[in-house]
Amino acid sequence: MSEAVDRPLAGQVAIVTGAARNIGRAIAVELARQGADVVVNAQRSAAEVEETASLIRQAGAQALVHLADISNPDGTQGLIDVAVDCFGRIDILVNNAAIRRESPFDELDWRQWREVTGVILDGAYLCAHAAAPYIRRSPAGAIVNIGGMSAHGGSSGRAHVIAAKMGLVGLTRALAHDMSGDGVTVNCVVPGLIDTARGHSAQGTPAHHARHTTLLGRRGSSQEVADLVAFLCGPKARYLTGQTLHANGGAYLGG
Repeated sequence: MSEAVDRPLAGQVAIVTGAARNIGRAIAVELARQGADVVVNAQRSAAEVEETASLIRQAGAQALVHLADISNPDGTQGLIDVAVDCFGRIDILVNNAAIRRESPFDELDWRQWREVTGVILDGAYLCAHAAAPYIRRSPAGAIVNIGGMSAHGGSSGRAHVIAAKMGLVGLTRALAHDMSGDGVTVNCVVPGLIDTARGHSAQGTPAHHARHTTLLGRRGSSQEVADLVAFLCGPKARYLTGQTLHANGGAYLGG
């Protein structure tokens, strides 16, 4: 098969935030399988993000690791600058980084609110804003924001997470308008009931996970989310923009 079919993202450069494990890692590796060189970001978890980079290289692509706090404008600008200095371009941005803590609303203080919204929503804005001049130059620029199922159905103890994740839906729609003139597509993928290992930024099993079932009778995999993200970044999705796509096995219909 030709490279255009086998590796449709060949020659492109992607940035994936929150790429140390789970969905972020799966997205980074799938983009690499499809030909993109990938800048992998995490705030910490240096060993895990290096594992992601190793998997990218095994997939036949170049990988660059950059640890940065994307809720900080200087950290975000540094991430974009490193990517451009190394690869000379940015074609794809996947805003996946998130903190998913839980707290009863009456106990949710300002520091906790800002910690979560700063990474999920501010981080997506900062990354997109800093990367926009480069993505606009791409012949096939794409931004994918990773949302959250609880933002659409609600859940107790997650006001900060839900507000930030729903904010990504609004940001997606706004950027789809603002960047359409340069042919950049902007979409939001909402994973739901995905089998992942809970990291240090998450606390226990979310209540909405216990409450929902799926029509397919199973949880999804990180790879299934990654496949959808890669499709949205590829040449067969150039007429899709401003959309919110749910990858949840029919959870909204299953109970």
